[in-house]
Amino acid sequence: MKKYKIIFILITFLTVTNSMLSQVKDDRGMDEMWGETKVMSDALKTGKAKLFDEGNFGMFIHWGLFSNLGGVWEGKTYYGIGEWLMNKRVANIPPKEYMKTAKNFNPTKFDAKAIAKLAKDAGMKYIIITSKHHEGFAMFDSKVSDFNIVDATPFGRDPMHELSAACKELGLGFGFYYSHNQDWTTPGGGNGPDTDDKGNKVSFKDYFYNKCKPQVKEICTNYGQIDFVWFDTPGNMPKEYVVELADMVRELQPKAMMCSRIGYGMGDYASIGDMEVPTRNVEGLWETCDTNNDSWSYAWYDNNFKSPKVILARLIETVGRGGSYLFNVGPDAEGKVPEIGIEFLEEAGGWLKKYPQVVYGAGRSPWGYALPWGDVTTKDNKIFLAVSQWPKDGKLYLPGLNAKIKQISLLDGNKKNALNYKMENDWHVINVPYKAPNDLIAVIEVELDPKQIPTVKTNLGIYPNTDVKLLTEFGIAKNAEQKNIRWMEKFGEWKHANQVSNWEKDGEVTWEVNVQKPGYYYLDVEHKGDGRLVWKTTTDEGIIIQNQQAATDKYDYRRMGIIEFKKPGNHIIKTSLIEGDPKTSSLKSIVFRPI
Repeated sequence: MKKYKIIFILITFLTVTNSMLSQVKDDRGMDEMWGETKVMSDALKTGKAKLFDEGNFGMFIHWGLFSNLGGVWEGKTYYGIGEWLMNKRVANIPPKEYMKTAKNFNPTKFDAKAIAKLAKDAGMKYIIITSKHHEGFAMFDSKVSDFNIVDATPFGRDPMHELSAACKELGLGFGFYYSHNQDWTTPGGGNGPDTDDKGNKVSFKDYFYNKCKPQVKEICTNYGQIDFVWFDTPGNMPKEYVVELADMVRELQPKAMMCSRIGYGMGDYASIGDMEVPTRNVEGLWETCDTNNDSWSYAWYDNNFKSPKVILARLIETVGRGGSYLFNVGPDAEGKVPEIGIEFLEEAGGWLKKYPQVVYGAGRSPWGYALPWGDVTTKDNKIFLAVSQWPKDGKLYLPGLNAKIKQISLLDGNKKNALNYKMENDWHVINVPYKAPNDLIAVIEVELDPKQIPTVKTNLGIYPNTDVKLLTEFGIAKNAEQKNIRWMEKFGEWKHANQVSNWEKDGEVTWEVNVQKPGYYYLDVEHKGDGRLVWKTTTDEGIIIQNQQAATDKYDYRRMGIIEFKKPGNHIIKTSLIEGDPKTSSLKSIVFRPI
């Protein structure tokens, strides 16, 4: 368990409450299939959460028969997440036709040691790989079904054995992903055929006892000690089967962690939405899973890889919110991770070797949210400022920290360069070099007096040298509906937004902010909606900004004008819809840009 000498007073918390609807046989959609994020066990007390809790960074691998197709069926490319290619919502490939493609799957360039070394070099502490995805194809030597990589392909090897051995050799944790509900090729499996080859009706019970449970037993008994069993999309799977699986895993692999996607609160830690980093701190043990480009599995066209800076920023942001970051790669048909993905991960890993204290065993930010220039993690009596947007005027602003500071230093690996600082309008103003010390993320260490219990005012700040986005999530909506929405622009590539819509008369969003320096700021709205849209923003100093904005069907920024703050300190800001469709007019944020 993480132990901290610093005790922070936090005003706001985010509780993981993503409760998804059950999937039914009519295939209602991926967003309804994850199950609850609540968990029942206390893995910290038992000690088995140590790797997960302190490592904070793992490799996810999506690799299967879908990798051999690479997003293409019968000469047509299907854009979106490649592992869902077979699904009726994508290429709608008949199970028997899909299963035939195994004859051409021969990943002869798969190198388990190279992949494990990549994870190690990237600074990751464990690997979780797909043993069976929704397509039903086992990436291991299964005696339960011959639809597996050893029996159905010319490859004829068990890559899971090779990878588990490589992980043990390099000191990495290891675990399996297993799709326990969905199986699109096995009769009785979720969203699979209802009848067998002879036309006989087959139930989910048949699938569970003839394939699912026996295969989970195989991955829990044939690969030595494993650290994770990562189930996915429980949907409408009856509770008794979930409990039976969880009990078996805990009996066979008592040290293995199960994520919440097993369903019914039977997991050891919460797995929140795909590709989503929360905006506020989350209590408890949790992870977010993200991928290195747009698809989870290999797709021939998808080279939109996250840069080293983006990887590190999202990792630190996740740790700053109190979670662990599971980052995915998708090997291709030959078993190789794309070269660009390798290069970017290795560069990110080089940074982690210089600044391990920012991530490993680090705790959540005392501010409870990301700051405009980057994010914050903590360890012992130190606060680490991970600065991704370096200030061009030589001043880094730190709001609301009430603490006795021993020293503030700019880090260069093990080297420390002391920085001067002062208090100005209840903000710490740190003097930093005009030029950023590196091209990735700079680290500033704030060392506190270990005998003092510091406090943090978590009010949102308006910075004099950095753009500030006020998300509606951080405001209070009155006479309007405030809720999270999710959508896909490409299949499976989830977008998330906390927004306000369904405006009633006198509807408004209110924020309380702390202004470091009075003056003029450009004000933008981030919105979408149809037709004529007019937004109005007011301050407690009597300033009114009102303007018509162009319609847009996607969230976009529109300039409202210039707003003035006459005095530093706390202020109240309100935004309301003056004209426009009250149902479709959606506000995501307002943005202050210093002039």
